[in-house]
Amino acid sequence: MGEQPIYTTRAHVFQIDPSTKKNWVPASKQAVTVSYFYDSTRNSYRIISVDGTKVIINSTIVANMMFTKTSQKFGQWADSRANTVFGLGFTSEQQLSKFAEKFQEVKEAAKMAREKSQDKMDIRSTRIDLNNDTFDFKQDSGPASPESKQASSFNGTDDEKIFKVGPEMLLMKTELESEAEQSSSRWEAEVQSLREKNSRLVQDLNESSNKMDVWKKQVSACKEESDALRQKIAELELQCQEAGQEQQRNAELSVRVQQLEAELRDKEQEVENLRKQAEIIPQLMAECDNITSKLQVTESRKVELESRMDVLHVDVEDSRQKQSGVKAELKKLTEVLDAKIEELHDFRHGLSRLGADN
Repeated sequence: MGEQPIYTTRAHVFQIDPSTKKNWVPASKQAVTVSYFYDSTRNSYRIISVDGTKVIINSTIVANMMFTKTSQKFGQWADSRANTVFGLGFTSEQQLSKFAEKFQEVKEAAKMAREKSQDKMDIRSTRIDLNNDTFDFKQDSGPASPESKQASSFNGTDDEKIFKVGPEMLLMKTELESEAEQSSSRWEAEVQSLREKNSRLVQDLNESSNKMDVWKKQVSACKEESDALRQKIAELELQCQEAGQEQQRNAELSVRVQQLEAELRDKEQEVENLRKQAEIIPQLMAECDNITSKLQVTESRKVELESRMDVLHVDVEDSRQKQSGVKAELKKLTEVLDAKIEELHDFRHGLSRLGADN
């Protein structure tokens, strides 16, 4: 009793992306065990796969399922109850072919089990209909038939009626009596056949009732097992949530480690740059000494030039003073020259007047 594995293999498990319905999402990090299970109590078949403590496949096989080979090592099937599509990647084509053959075999077995269950339901409904028909037949067989009534009318002792009927009516009476006997024997045979069928159906019904009691017990045991499995699944989901939180923390730590590694690479690059700069420091020191000596020479020349500038300032000041004196003398000369030019002008004017008079 209970579920028993009937075929086991290993494969990489995938599920279709629920958002895009196109891309495959890996359900396992590596190849895991994939098994066919047969439940004798429910007469059902399932494909189950577990990765550690996580159930990644729990698919009940029904008659309308179809396993499709999409490549030499990959196959898939749709599970409408789980509302997803499962995919399996095998390491060889032979493993894929064996899994597909087993899928077809299990699907046919599930189909036969479903038809058998349907037949049992039909037998039960047929028994109920036969019981109703038998009851109706008993009711109908109570009153006499029209033929029997007519035949009884000819069995009377009234001579007048016999005299009035005549030979033709007596012949009709005989025919009706023979037909009534034949129909009565036929109905008795049919009733006997129906009684035998009814007894067989009652026997089958009793067996079905006994099996139903057994099935009820098995169903109650399955319910208890299902409740235990649900509790186990809830615990596993809680563990999966904790594992998911741990994975999230690990992902955050991985991102932080990557950031620190990037910062470390930047610091190493800075150290390398500083090392290269330290290699050219002696050259820079030599250049700095050279520049310092040049600066000292420049300072000395600056002092010399400043002294020369002071001398030049004094010379410029003297030159300015001399220029001022020269300007004053030139101004005086200009004034004298203007007076002389004025006198020459007056003299020229007087000469011109004398020439005019002459």
